[in-house]
Amino acid sequence: MSKLKLIAVVVILLLFQNCDSAQEKMDEPKARAPLQIVSLDPGHFHAGLIHKSMYPEVDSTIHVYAPEGEELQDYLKRIAGYNERAENPTTWSLEVYTGDDFLQEMIKEKAGNVMVVAGKNDRKIDYIIAALENGMNVYADKPLVINPAGFEKLKKAFDLADEKGLLFYDIMTERFEISTILQKELSMMPEVFGVLEKGTLENPAITKESVHHFFKYVSGVPLVRPEWFFDTEIEGSGLVDVTTHLVDLVQWESFPNEVLDTSDVEMLQAELLPTSLNYDQYQLVTGKTPPFGKGETLDVLANGEMNYTLKGIHAKVSVKWAYQAPEGTADTHYSIMRGTKANLIIRQGEEENYKPVLYVKLLDGQDDELKNAIDSVLQGKYPGISLSESSNGEYKIEVPDSYSVGHEAHFAQVTENYLQFFKDGKMPVWEVPNMIVKYYTTTKAFEKAQ
Repeated sequence: MSKLKLIAVVVILLLFQNCDSAQEKMDEPKARAPLQIVSLDPGHFHAGLIHKSMYPEVDSTIHVYAPEGEELQDYLKRIAGYNERAENPTTWSLEVYTGDDFLQEMIKEKAGNVMVVAGKNDRKIDYIIAALENGMNVYADKPLVINPAGFEKLKKAFDLADEKGLLFYDIMTERFEISTILQKELSMMPEVFGVLEKGTLENPAITKESVHHFFKYVSGVPLVRPEWFFDTEIEGSGLVDVTTHLVDLVQWESFPNEVLDTSDVEMLQAELLPTSLNYDQYQLVTGKTPPFGKGETLDVLANGEMNYTLKGIHAKVSVKWAYQAPEGTADTHYSIMRGTKANLIIRQGEEENYKPVLYVKLLDGQDDELKNAIDSVLQGKYPGISLSESSNGEYKIEVPDSYSVGHEAHFAQVTENYLQFFKDGKMPVWEVPNMIVKYYTTTKAFEKAQ
């Protein structure tokens, strides 16, 4: 369908849904909000998730440039679902351009001042550089790059953003998970935690592990993965994709508000391992006929583990992928920060009903200090949290359900964070150098595993 026809369909639908009459809509001049989004080649469902909420600073018209195909249709259907839901519907309108020259058309039209990109990771950095060269801010899904060659381009992209005074930021949703926030808060209290141990290769000071699944539900419907998702030349391997979040958390928690440098990283070990999909599994999760025969499997190098030091602190990051979570279970996260006085442990297993829960194991008998930290400090920041003793001698941080908003809601939270940067015209001084260190770490692990 051509751009004009798509615009016409969307406008007609919105006229009937959102106003009493077409004349009323036409008579009202529409001022543009300060931030106008351009969505480029939205091939990953994260591109739609940032639009699950509305934002006063963001113009309600999304300008979309993409090749025609199922990925674009999935994106449009997702936005329509948010607009049409019964509870708190959104009011996005869409102007869509389709064609092989979608990137050139985006640059020519410059319909917005922020490009959002979430899709094929092998070409994402080229999209980003094109946007920055043409004066557009960038808000990008992770990972920005998936190999050392991409990392060299990434450094150029940050130089471009700096020269032109543009905001270039990746979407780090996991910083907004409440158990991780509280783990970081307690790690910054020396009376409770002491200081972070140095650790060893065999017993790191900080460990982040996560388990994910190819088949899952998003916004209540089964997620259909594009076929390229299983091609690590396009999607990226298990050391450069989800690990981006975990490496980010290692930096964010271990050295809060500190500017890091690539010289602070020493990669010690890294490995990649496959997850195998059989014929029926591949067909179900992609909706496509597999490119291999029945009785054969597709081995996807989706599992990765790295051991490294950051400013002398030993860290371990690992990601595992299975096909589908067993009934009643979900993706899981495990994390431990080992301090001289306490260990801070996040578990997300059956006992936790597959929701992340923070536990504190005291090593120095500082029970009163922990209770005082909860009562006098953290309850002021996070009303309703409390402390209880668990059966294995650890303390459990009790968190009201209102804080456990879920992964999809974190996209609105990180977007609001970006909007504040946009309003301020700057980011914290540590954000850009630490993004560079983060992608240096993941691509160096990939290089090590090769």
